[in-house]
Amino acid sequence: MELSDTDRALIAAVQDGLPLVAHPYAEVARQLGTSEADVMAGIASLLERGLIKRMGVVVRHRALGYRANAMVVWNVPDENIEQIGRLLSGETYVTLCYQRPRRLPHWPYNLFCMIHGRSRASVRRCLETMIEAHGLHGIEHEVLFSTRAFKQCGARYGKFAMPQEPAGSAHG
Repeated sequence: MELSDTDRALIAAVQDGLPLVAHPYAEVARQLGTSEADVMAGIASLLERGLIKRMGVVVRHRALGYRANAMVVWNVPDENIEQIGRLLSGETYVTLCYQRPRRLPHWPYNLFCMIHGRSRASVRRCLETMIEAHGLHGIEHEVLFSTRAFKQCGARYGKFAMPQEPAGSAHG
């Protein structure tokens, strides 16, 4: 699929994250010399055409005091995966929930959910609450606590550069 110069400029402007201001799309529009409506329509078009997958927030949970992070992996019967996935993803303390194929014979797990907490004990309490609330006692699972933090960033769509302003131009 072809990218227009407008598409490339918009991707370059948002791929490192939206500006932390009250009206981020208006700020991107100002940077690109267009309107906020054009920026929002451009992003919608990129999503619709499958050129970007999604727009989302990268939360730096450790900076917020959430230092115990666990991926809980579940071996859910295939016929129940959508139902259980919806239940788990509805919990306020679950930040990610997704299905992956099993890798038998060594990896029987097909549903993954991330729980962030201030301590390992608080994460375990959340898990126990979730198991009790949704009757998940009989479903095999493992709790995999993170031992290292890696740099979090959004998707990279290539080496798009912001358009350069003509020499002598100034923002007002």
